Amino acid sequence: MVTGDAAYIKKINRSLILREIVKEGMISRADLSKATNLTRATISAQVADLLEEGLIIETQLEHFSVGRKPIMLSLNGQVGYALGIDLDYGQISFTLSDLLGCPVSSNIIEINTSNYAEILHLLIQQIKKFKADCTTSRYGIVGIVIAIHGLVTKDEEIHYVPRFNWHDISLKRDLEREFDTSIYLENNANLSSFAERVFAHHETDNLLCATLYSGIGLGMMMNNEFFRGNDGYAGEIGHMIVVPQGKPCNCGNKGCWEKYASESVIFEHLSEKRQIKNLTYEHIQKWLNEGDVEVHELMEQFLFYLSIGLNNMINMYNPDVLVLDSELLRMYPDSLDKISGNLNSSISHYRELMISTIGKESCVLGACALAIKHFLDVPMLNLPYEIKSNRIGSVLI
Repeated sequence: MVTGDAAYIKKINRSLILREIVKEGMISRADLSKATNLTRATISAQVADLLEEGLIIETQLEHFSVGRKPIMLSLNGQVGYALGIDLDYGQISFTLSDLLGCPVSSNIIEINTSNYAEILHLLIQQIKKFKADCTTSRYGIVGIVIAIHGLVTKDEEIHYVPRFNWHDISLKRDLEREFDTSIYLENNANLSSFAERVFAHHETDNLLCATLYSGIGLGMMMNNEFFRGNDGYAGEIGHMIVVPQGKPCNCGNKGCWEKYASESVIFEHLSEKRQIKNLTYEHIQKWLNEGDVEVHELMEQFLFYLSIGLNNMINMYNPDVLVLDSELLRMYPDSLDKISGNLNSSISHYRELMISTIGKESCVLGACALAIKHFLDVPMLNLPYEIKSNRIGSVLI
């Protein structure tokens, strides 16, 4: 017989109850008992504790036609907040969300430095401001998750960030000296995949999300857990070689996938060819609308090389859902159909291939969601996707 400490069993039951309340949005005690297979007495005791802690609230259904109106239980989204931070080259994005993952404020700070001490100081300043804004809520900021565009160990140490040229940095420890809030570090592509699972694909256990912006990163959710590999470095799919002895890559190899199928390749080529220093998506959209032959050929080549790498990914991981996060794919007509047309191997199996509906915000929203998951101590979240971001400033240092 499997036995357990009473406190441990209570903790498991609490997790089951919270997960179901978040999943359903609103649920009665009776339905909660059915969904969790817990007794009504257990539900009553746990719900009483959660109400006392302010984590859930009671509401009545206004439009209930028969009998007494049931008392419905919901998560109290305003009792605390999560702070997600996307630490990228050139800018840092901050989003504060409530406990239902709905953004309440956001801020993007432009930076022209890669100096660790300067960036650490900036992060501390901004976190203090966000914490000050949340002092009236019962739990304040419940957790901070920082997205790192590089290698993060399983111990949440920064092993290497190529564009900052950071090696073996203890950002988590340095921030924990300043704050008593729980702080977590995670790879940016992992957080994008987490956002896709939490906000868009509630019934998916195995999901891959490829981000195609400055390079190519791969976030992998396997059985609702991050697949990190032995040291935590799994997902650097952009450095898979697709053209032997091809274009040199700063990783040291030649012919890496991201040198042919990331958005940065398109931007660098067109910026140099057309002598436009600050090339934007608007430039590319205009050229596409005008039927610019060179731009269309460049996009077709982009799709061709993208398909090669995707074919390899599908054969390696056999995902349920494969999400592509790319603004260029959203802009280019029939891009998904063209990619699917190139994936014609009889041994490639996946259920759904799609372009992200969340887009560039997926990283920072995934960070907020991960902070909420840790705070509630639930195995997985199903949250509604509702963007209400409000950019409140832009600072250059």
